[in-house]
Amino acid sequence: MNVTDIAFPNLGIYLTDVIQDFSVFGFRITIYGVIMSIAILMGLFAALAEAKKTGQNPDIYWDLVIYGIFVSIVCARIYFVAFSWDTYKDHLWDIFNLRKGGIAIYGALIGAFGTVLVFSRVKKHSFWLIADTVSFGVLVGQIIGRWGNFFNREAFGGYTNNLLAMRLPIEAVRKSDLSESIVANIVTGTNYIQVHPTFLYEGLWNCLILLLLILYRKKKKFDGEFFLMYISGYGIGRFLIEGLRTDQLKLPVGGIAVSQMLGIVTAAIAILAILYHRCRLRKKD
Repeated sequence: MNVTDIAFPNLGIYLTDVIQDFSVFGFRITIYGVIMSIAILMGLFAALAEAKKTGQNPDIYWDLVIYGIFVSIVCARIYFVAFSWDTYKDHLWDIFNLRKGGIAIYGALIGAFGTVLVFSRVKKHSFWLIADTVSFGVLVGQIIGRWGNFFNREAFGGYTNNLLAMRLPIEAVRKSDLSESIVANIVTGTNYIQVHPTFLYEGLWNCLILLLLILYRKKKKFDGEFFLMYISGYGIGRFLIEGLRTDQLKLPVGGIAVSQMLGIVTAAIAILAILYHRCRLRKKD
């Protein structure tokens, strides 16, 4: 394989010249950055569409996105740095160098919904209704944004030969992402690795959550239900998928993957909250 090749051999898909960046007037632009920009834009449009369907003022979401994007990026970076401190403690200026990568989706989610909470309190809007609406946008953004990992050759798992197995040239990935299972299954004389495309798994999982929310829209029982369904669904999926990844951010004590812990804890809380609200509604009936 050439360094720019990516393949899904069991699907019969072989891609060549998959670039990571390009130059415009001497300025380097990453495909990852382009995809993330598209993800944010499409996520906003999805939230606006949901707001229109539920009779809300779209201006609320135009205002919200201005604050939300900035806070989400900052929180995504803080989250990543906090759980990769050994990498940054002797190179503090690298903390501010986003062009080298290093953001975490859970940090972005904390920033996004934290912004919704503060915004709704200040503007005297319903947090739960806005959170429901934003959940549609966040899901669309995540589904699209995960393809940035595809172009970056990152966020993959250990060795596999399943239907969705992905091949990458060894020289195209970070050495720190090569797990023992990957190295043990490198075929002598080849220059590629074959791995779980965990970014793709998460994207497909999020598609299922989005489809569920769309199908369930008319059966919604209370404000906040979509938000809680998203949190529980994403948490369960992230817990399962994160266990496959080779680039986990881990807690300093115990070696537990942070995203797995957050995923299962937030999912449990969200499920309990849904059950509580439904029981309360039944008692009222």
